[in-house]
Amino acid sequence: MSTPEPENGNDFRDLQLLIRSHVPILVVETHDENRAREMMTRLAIRETLPLFVWTVTEGLQRLGFGEVPAAEALLEPEAMLKAIKAQRERGLYVLCDLHPYLSEPRLVRLLKDVALRYRELGHTLVLLSHRLDIPPELTRLAARVALSLPDEEEIMAIVREEARRWQEANGGRRVRTDNRTLAQLTRSLRGLTHADCRRLVRNAIFDDGSITESALPEMNRAKFELMDLDGVLSFEYRTEQFADVAGVSRLRAWLEQRREAATATGTPEVDRPRGVLLLGVQGAGKSLSARAIAGAWGLPLLRLDMGALYNKYIGETERNLRESLRSAELMAPCVLWLDEIEKGIGTAESDEGVSRRVLGSLLTWMAEQRGGVFVVATANDVSLLPPELLRKGRFDEIFFVDLPDEDTRAEIFRIHLRRRGVASEGIDVGALAAASEGFAGAEIEQVVVSARYRAAAAQQPLDSAHLATEIRATVPLSVTMAERMDALRRWAAGRTVPAN
Repeated sequence: MSTPEPENGNDFRDLQLLIRSHVPILVVETHDENRAREMMTRLAIRETLPLFVWTVTEGLQRLGFGEVPAAEALLEPEAMLKAIKAQRERGLYVLCDLHPYLSEPRLVRLLKDVALRYRELGHTLVLLSHRLDIPPELTRLAARVALSLPDEEEIMAIVREEARRWQEANGGRRVRTDNRTLAQLTRSLRGLTHADCRRLVRNAIFDDGSITESALPEMNRAKFELMDLDGVLSFEYRTEQFADVAGVSRLRAWLEQRREAATATGTPEVDRPRGVLLLGVQGAGKSLSARAIAGAWGLPLLRLDMGALYNKYIGETERNLRESLRSAELMAPCVLWLDEIEKGIGTAESDEGVSRRVLGSLLTWMAEQRGGVFVVATANDVSLLPPELLRKGRFDEIFFVDLPDEDTRAEIFRIHLRRRGVASEGIDVGALAAASEGFAGAEIEQVVVSARYRAAAAQQPLDSAHLATEIRATVPLSVTMAERMDALRRWAAGRTVPAN
């Protein structure tokens, strides 16, 4: 059994005040049904109210002493509500998972009948579910109650309790961990219910009796899955390290200066770095850099596909954005990658103002959020970005990621050869770097991939000749889109900081 919450807690006081204020319908949205029902039981005892709980599988049951109605006759919602309406003894009724039936007019009317006769009946109806959309007829008769999520102190108490359980079950052996990992763990579990926190902590401890830093990425992924999102926001399990990113030395130095402020628990909110905009040519390493920021800082990486935000139904696009940003705050501290941001807020003539509303919502959130979400926005086409986004202060800095120079191209060749188990000592990397002028990092990677296929087809080991042949066969984007790249460089000069 988990330790019950104190009756002087904020959630308990709020519910008690609403019951004493004679609000006829309370709407409680939570995934933690057990916690909510325990709280209702203590409220009923404190207020000396008979407590009834209804589920579609067990019918209407009275908890504690007193006459128990015939549950089999009250499995159906309509029969249950008619029985409540006919009951003259004042009571607290917790109705679990009634949400699928709230589209039926007769049930809505029955709920309204009970609520409107509160002075006569004195019944308080508690609609308890993971998600509830209240019909318009009931909105003025109902009050929503959001149960608070555990703070870091409560999460630490859960960790200690689960560690003590493991210790008792394993002959007094102590759970192995350290203070730094515990601090990261409590930050990672913020935004989850008490029950979900307990389950994830238990899974981490009971595996091998330890809480290690290596277990945190898996815990972050499990937390993200519990948040039950619709696919607009994705958890990127694979991150990178800057050791696998060639160039971007200025960006790397800038990030290193802010690493402690972005990851430390005691950092004042006003001093937390807010984010960067990575602008540059396609294939130059913006996405790789976004992954490397999360990997270097040891933070979970969330990717918001700006193009996938849009929905044909009015208001759904804005709702997708709001829910994604709220989910990012629940995952904080984290890195939020706004991939190809121009696709979501770029200037468009035919979207009936949706882009402007999305932009407004995003800018407001960026200005107000202080919860440890570091935003990394990537963009290829600056001409589609609205001036409001580029104004000084929206991002901490705007970096321009240009095509790699010769030294960087040589390093990119070495990285991709090393990843594929090819020793670069026998390959003239310097000559290849010189021959691949104007190539982006992604194009160099494709040269390596194609050269390996060519060598395998000829049943030969990969050598410089295979790579040089592929370089000559490739027309880089810097040639096919030379005019647009020149325009991008001219715009970036003086307006952005070179990443390399």
